[in-house]
Amino acid sequence: MSFKERFSDEEQLLLSATPILIGSAMAMAESSGLATIKELMASAKAYMGGLKAYPHNEIIQGILPNLDDRKDAMAQAKEFRQNATARIKEKHVGNQEDFRQLLLSDTRDVNRLLKQKATAEESSEYKEWAISVAENVAKAAKEGGFLGFGGERISAGEKALFAELAASLGIDKTLA
Repeated sequence: MSFKERFSDEEQLLLSATPILIGSAMAMAESSGLATIKELMASAKAYMGGLKAYPHNEIIQGILPNLDDRKDAMAQAKEFRQNATARIKEKHVGNQEDFRQLLLSDTRDVNRLLKQKATAEESSEYKEWAISVAENVAKAAKEGGFLGFGGERISAGEKALFAELAASLGIDKTLA
């Protein structure tokens, strides 16, 4: 049974949106201008990195666009963006804390969904991939400082969010 047959449209949106939302939340954990731009780029790179890192994971491969067909990939990205935006509006996300709470709820839902419908290997790889997005974002740029000088590699806010995300996904991992 294929990814699209195993998971409903709503479940597919949840599984595909969660890693992207993780990256966005980590980038906003300690908003710092140019660093945030670097972090958002790291998020996109880590998200798309799932194609190569997990070539046999049906869930990850089902989520990510086929880059061989650019027209289809662009259409898929547009549809995803529209669905994700509609979902955030539907959940009445009005500020950063609302966004964080939605994300933590979603990661708990993803954890439950994976236990129900994924193999142990698929589940483990998906969680590894999703948390790698958070880790790559947190390590993408220093927080604080001036023009890249000073500051800290990983902020307290990023560490706290990472710990919450790992716990909600059922992963025993810390950000160092």
